[in-house]
Amino acid sequence: MGEPSNRPVTLFTGQWYDVPFERIAADAAAWGYDGVEVDCGNHLDLVRAEEDPRYLDRFRAVLDEHGLGVWALSHHAAGNAVGTPAFDFRHAGLLPPHIWGDGEAEGVRARAAESMKRAARVAGKLGVRRIVGFSGSSIWPYAIGFPGVSEDVIEAGYEDFAARWNPILDVFDAEGVVFAHEPHPGEIAYDHWTARRALEAVDHRPAFGFNWDPSHLMWQGIDPVGFITDFADRIHHVDCKDTRLRPRDGRAGILGSHLPWGDPRRAWNFVTIGHGDVPWEDAFRALTAIGYTGPVSVEWEDMGMDRAHGAAAALAHIRSLQWPSP
Repeated sequence: MGEPSNRPVTLFTGQWYDVPFERIAADAAAWGYDGVEVDCGNHLDLVRAEEDPRYLDRFRAVLDEHGLGVWALSHHAAGNAVGTPAFDFRHAGLLPPHIWGDGEAEGVRARAAESMKRAARVAGKLGVRRIVGFSGSSIWPYAIGFPGVSEDVIEAGYEDFAARWNPILDVFDAEGVVFAHEPHPGEIAYDHWTARRALEAVDHRPAFGFNWDPSHLMWQGIDPVGFITDFADRIHHVDCKDTRLRPRDGRAGILGSHLPWGDPRRAWNFVTIGHGDVPWEDAFRALTAIGYTGPVSVEWEDMGMDRAHGAAAALAHIRSLQWPSP
């Protein structure tokens, strides 16, 4: 499961949380994927993987049976919990019992941090070099700007992020694994400037970089191609998800208006790659220009399309963009 000679196309298994790993592996292979980006929350039990060698043997056997590779693990929920300032019923339903425990906040954060370290150790056993995920952010509640806070509060938030994540990244270093943080509202890095500040907070250590997912950049009004070139040496993983922007009608704003995903009244919605407004050809040309040869993973989220149809369609669109360089 070492590094590929070119960009393999993988399927993120998170949107298939309700089916066994064996089934989604078989489906991914049938659709023509090279591998899977494995969701640790649903398809890889990290505790069993670390404690029972037979469990990892069975996991590898499923991959081998279907001719699939793994170049990245995903551990979003635990990563978010490392730095989340407060927890509620949403986290109780999202986090596994061994992380949630009694729900006491600092205990949840500590157990989430240990789970991230465990993910690095399991990745090392599998020969996987990347873990994709979130970070949490103690200062996200202040993003809107009212009630306002001083710059000291914001600076303390980045210091808190560094204090919580540097010990995790130490384990990543020991295992030869990098963390691909997904810039996303709610996390310490969600746009260009917060990404730069997050890098500064951890002193630009090599283990910390980014998962380039343009879908969350698009609805914020951020240039996704510019993000690739600005952080050329920090693009550790690529997730392909598209966003369809509606013409401004003076009603819906970028915050979603508390309307459900897929609602046509929203100002934007996630769609299958190729059906939105992400400039995919420009993005793939930029990835080639920076020398990115890692996995390109489909993260399917489209409330207006069957997921099996979307997974196959997304793969075909990505294949059409993977032409040889001169």
